Amino acid sequence: MEPDFKDILLFKTNIQTADDKNLIAKVMEKHKIKQWTIDQQDVDCVLRIVSPALKLEEVIHLVSKNGYQCEELI
Repeated sequence: MEPDFKDILLFKTNIQTADDKNLIAKVMEKHKIKQWTIDQQDVDCVLRIVSPALKLEEVIHLVSKNGYQCEELI
């Protein structure tokens, strides 16, 4: 089943390296966020999360408190 577009959250980040991605993977796992990707080839290092429950502010706080920049991609 395809996700509802309103459940897809997109963020501009500075998650650039494999080590960065591994750290964020542990954070996502800890918070039971199963559907996420990071496009490290994109200039904005786009973090994409599919979740009907999470809010933009929650993700920004979660990523930021782990030392990365994170803002809504508009």
